[in-house]
Amino acid sequence: MLSVFATLNQIFEAGIAITALSLFIWALTFNLRDRVARSFAMILACVMFTFSGEAIAAAIHNPPSLEFWLRFQWIGTIFLPAAYLHFSDALLETTGRPSRGRRRLVVRLTYLLSFSFLFALPGDLLLGPLVIDGQPVAHLTRTTLSWLFTVYYAVVMVLSGSVLWRARQRTVLTASRRRMTYLLVGALALAVGSYPFLLIGSETAAAFPTIFLGTAALGNILVFYSVVAMAYACAFFGVPWPDRVIKTRLFKWMLRGPVTVFVLLSIIPLVDDASAWLNVNAAVVLPILVVLAVLLVEHLITLFAPAAERWLFMGREGEDVQFLQTLQERVLTYDDLRQFLEALLAAVCDRFQTKAAFIAALEEDEVELVLEVGAKDLLGDQKDSAELKQAASSLNGRQIFTWGDYWLAPLYGSETLELLGLLGVQRGDESKLNEGQQNALQDFGERAALALEDRAQQREMLASLQSLSPRVDLIQRLRAAARYDQSEVLAKFDDLPGSQDLAKWVKDALTHYWGGPKLTDSPLKGLRVVQQAMQEHEGNPANAMRAILREAIERNKPEGESRLSGEWLLYNLLELKFLEGRKVRDVARRLAMSEADLYRKQRVAVESVARTLLEMESRARGENSERTSEHGSQPVLEA
Repeated sequence: MLSVFATLNQIFEAGIAITALSLFIWALTFNLRDRVARSFAMILACVMFTFSGEAIAAAIHNPPSLEFWLRFQWIGTIFLPAAYLHFSDALLETTGRPSRGRRRLVVRLTYLLSFSFLFALPGDLLLGPLVIDGQPVAHLTRTTLSWLFTVYYAVVMVLSGSVLWRARQRTVLTASRRRMTYLLVGALALAVGSYPFLLIGSETAAAFPTIFLGTAALGNILVFYSVVAMAYACAFFGVPWPDRVIKTRLFKWMLRGPVTVFVLLSIIPLVDDASAWLNVNAAVVLPILVVLAVLLVEHLITLFAPAAERWLFMGREGEDVQFLQTLQERVLTYDDLRQFLEALLAAVCDRFQTKAAFIAALEEDEVELVLEVGAKDLLGDQKDSAELKQAASSLNGRQIFTWGDYWLAPLYGSETLELLGLLGVQRGDESKLNEGQQNALQDFGERAALALEDRAQQREMLASLQSLSPRVDLIQRLRAAARYDQSEVLAKFDDLPGSQDLAKWVKDALTHYWGGPKLTDSPLKGLRVVQQAMQEHEGNPANAMRAILREAIERNKPEGESRLSGEWLLYNLLELKFLEGRKVRDVARRLAMSEADLYRKQRVAVESVARTLLEMESRARGENSERTSEHGSQPVLEA
């Protein structure tokens, strides 16, 4: 039994250290900006030092190395009380009771005392010499300062527990109160389980070694679950994600980190038995078992983790969440559309024994060449584009007609019955298509229309989601802020959009400057400066957006006479590409640069416009705040 308990203690000590390390990385990765998460990361660091030192010391028999690791584990024990008080103070502040200076002062004092105990650790002041043949395991002896530290440890832990209790009492929401209970119970178990009782109870442990090691194993199990429970509760601090997202991310993190490592630690004791059974050296069996275990665990996680997430975390909304998660697998992107249409045009050319075919789309009464096979620069001339547009607009019915050297089949939507585009195939020697060729071209056209219609619907859906995202983000941030302090539900989250998001919105709006869903459904409509411009343009969002974008571009216009080089380059690029709607090839030729260089300069120019628009929005919000203060009116929440 002694051997079994000793092995269990060693496994759980290593597992706790690895779990603490994994959760420490989690805290530093996802919610480092939150004070509760940072202070909890300090607790995890202390636990990592304590239990990694214990696990390594249990596997070492060399007295100097053993004494080093036994003292090493005390680094975590020494700083754990200060980390606890720091954590409890941050938690109480989060619930709406910030420190008036006294709690912060006590936290700094405890860190100072911990540093003083740390300086006494290398010698024999805090801990006495090593008892190498001590029962039930080797341990360090106690000193007078050890008793003083024990009192300090107990007093600070009790003080921290009282602060945690106050924080729990201030929590009203059911879910948040339940998580505060996890924190309180987990903190109590971790505080008790992390103290090395062998230091002050070595005589009792020597008299009842089996009971002591069994109790230690049970304590390590409780510490493991306490660390996980506290990490689960702390994962909700400092992040605006929905609860289901936090749970699933932490669940995957635990499976792919601590659970996988814990399985590996569990199979290591089997290496000797497996090597004896296979009659193979243990150094050969160990890497094989490790690799097989990792592959098997990761494979099982991939297979069963999604089902476990839906069962554990999704509840009644599982079907909706699963639909959204798999949406990216079914969305038809531009590259997907191009691949399908390219295969379709290849089939058209093969069926009609010709080398040229194309598909053109009608967007905002303009003809846009989506894909061409064989034909070079089919719509390179504005005259060709105008003639094709005129031919498309003069259609009467769904009949196939001719345009130059091409047969054209109109592409109609199956639901809207609107003209989506044209499928063109080069004419051969025949002057008229037979019935079989007409049916084949119409069949190809139906498939091309289906792809164009699906892509158009998806673009509208994505535009709607983009316009919805700022409001959803606001609600999620308010909900997250009010988890533990209900007064935060009225907090002002009037933050300006991020520079990356704003630059993307500006680029999309400029792409459809003369009309299109990226302009009319742009998230930029929610900006206050655009709302003010809509009042000046009789509520027309397209005209308001164009006016604001033009003003932002004009503010980037250099002083002096217009030139085609130097400091005028970015402004000329914006004017030619977006305001005048010229093609990339023409703009690049006009500005004497390659197309690749033009795209790089375009990104810089769009970011400059976004910065200008951000300044305009800041000024508009400032003026609105001044008017609100002058008139004493209540603020209005914009859509």
